[in-house]
Amino acid sequence: MAIWDRLRTSTASMQQQLNAKKNDLKSGAFRDASMAICALVAAADGTIDLEERRKVASLIASNEVLQNFPAEQLQQKFNDYCNRLQTDFDFGKVGVIQDIGRTKKKPAEARAVIQIGIVIGGADGHFDKSEQQVVRDACYAVGLDPNEFDL
Repeated sequence: MAIWDRLRTSTASMQQQLNAKKNDLKSGAFRDASMAICALVAAADGTIDLEERRKVASLIASNEVLQNFPAEQLQQKFNDYCNRLQTDFDFGKVGVIQDIGRTKKKPAEARAVIQIGIVIGGADGHFDKSEQQVVRDACYAVGLDPNEFDL
């Protein structure tokens, strides 16, 4: 199986797992961490262009699990995280990773945040090395082994 087919199958499987847990994923910490990882994946190469923001925002809006939250809240959080990362990527990344780490005490939420990062990263059919690295960093922040996610 070609790598892009495996990626597509993997992200579809993760989205199904997320959908199955939708009713358990309603906390503010999960909402914030989900938007944080979306912004982090979008900025993984050190920049976020307008088209990339639009693409990720569209993926957020269409994600069934994230529909637990008002769209305006998600948009505001996503934009806030993007702005932090654009202002100073390295410093912003520290704060964003800390916010992701707040889900560590709830393993189901922590796992779901990582899965959202992978789904967002693989949505275009290419989960590049920089995207994998930021999701790997997020795994460490929430106490999960990146190998569990083939990272």
